[in-house]
Amino acid sequence: MKNIEDIMKQPCHIHFVGIGGISMSGLAEILLDAGYTISGSDAKESPITDRLTSLGATIHYGHDAKNITDDISYVVYTAAVKSDNPELVAAREKDLTCITRAVMLGRIMEKYKTAISVAGTHGKTTTTSMISEIMLAYECDPTILVGGMLHTIGGNLRIGHSDYLVTEACEYTNSFLSLISNTNVILNVREDHLDFFKDINDIRNSFKIFADKLDENGILIINSAIDDLSYFTSDLRCRYTTFGLDSKTSDYYPTNITYNQFACASFDLVSKTSVSGGNNREEGIIAHINLKVPGEHNLLNALAAFATCAAIHIPCETIVKGLENFSGTDRRFQYKGEFNGVTVIDDYAHHPDEIIATLTAARNYPHKNLWCVFQPHTYTRTKALMSEFATALSNADKIVLAKIYPARETDTLGISSEDLKKEIEKLGIENERKEVYYIPEFEEIEKFLSTKCINGDLLITMGAGNIVLVGENLIK
Repeated sequence: MKNIEDIMKQPCHIHFVGIGGISMSGLAEILLDAGYTISGSDAKESPITDRLTSLGATIHYGHDAKNITDDISYVVYTAAVKSDNPELVAAREKDLTCITRAVMLGRIMEKYKTAISVAGTHGKTTTTSMISEIMLAYECDPTILVGGMLHTIGGNLRIGHSDYLVTEACEYTNSFLSLISNTNVILNVREDHLDFFKDINDIRNSFKIFADKLDENGILIINSAIDDLSYFTSDLRCRYTTFGLDSKTSDYYPTNITYNQFACASFDLVSKTSVSGGNNREEGIIAHINLKVPGEHNLLNALAAFATCAAIHIPCETIVKGLENFSGTDRRFQYKGEFNGVTVIDDYAHHPDEIIATLTAARNYPHKNLWCVFQPHTYTRTKALMSEFATALSNADKIVLAKIYPARETDTLGISSEDLKKEIEKLGIENERKEVYYIPEFEEIEKFLSTKCINGDLLITMGAGNIVLVGENLIK
């Protein structure tokens, strides 16, 4: 068994179990660029595996012990791969070093002088993308790993050849604790992934460990509105800086905020001179920023991106240029088209906080009726946050619920979108019941909407599953 600390010392043969996944393929591509021999397996051929093959990787379709050859040094797998996977079993029988995707990413990050990890219950993809746009404007040749499709780089991955790297840091299964970075961002800490975490205190503990991983040379960027902020900042070894809407508690905050007809914010940015908290500081407006993405939540994401890039000494005018270049990523309030005069937007929101943010932004978007077609994501999340989902979705005028997207789960809780429908109906708004429908199948949803939506309505398809297909089919 080889020592994991040696994995980045010189190129060797690394095998990826499930190489066709968007995050796994990114790591494989980075290692191919660095001269490593890469092989992997996946269930079926895809454009991702075709690309890896064109770059020199050896891809096997189907998981088989024969894929684990004697020249392999390390095997990388994701949390989705079960322990009885034949390739993992064979690798352990050969006494090969098997590591998770997050550990592999951490080892890659260790080679970069400026490595940024963006964490939070929501907002990671957008904030990582904003930081990426700023770095591209700075022309520092960054390596970028983002969880969505960023049009500027033509996908979710950019391989740079400098000392700069930025990536999302997901808290699920504590994978972000395996990352090795010197700049950590915490956007928010809320209840989620309760199929893994016990409760909100368990989640906060993991984010505390994420912050504490930074040494005296690191810096933490953190939202000042997080509950009991001192829990995360009181005994840090690193410096920290805060961002938020509150001028008293934030090192970076906005003033003179206005929104255009599409709910995109313009604002003056105020900065306090000290990077770490707790000192007497002068205040002053340092920039005026016009965003091209809607909603207060994106204003907050922009503050986080600004604070992060200022901390790594990117000039103010370049940060502003990058933020104003950013026009969004796929599935984040993404305009899809129209049908019968109905505007169709798609959004990845699958947590109550995200739903509120998206629907609040949509309120400022031109429309007659605001429709939300929501596909709940996982049974555990739907059950644990049922009342929060009902409250959040009530921000729409008319709500259509598809059946729950199971993702990694099977239905052992006896929960369905019908339960969510009843919860919304119980709430009522201004003594009237909400217009809410449970229509399990996409085809029936499309038929229903094609007759019920009227010219001038705004329709948002929402969820982390495949609900985007409903809007796309209506447009077709």
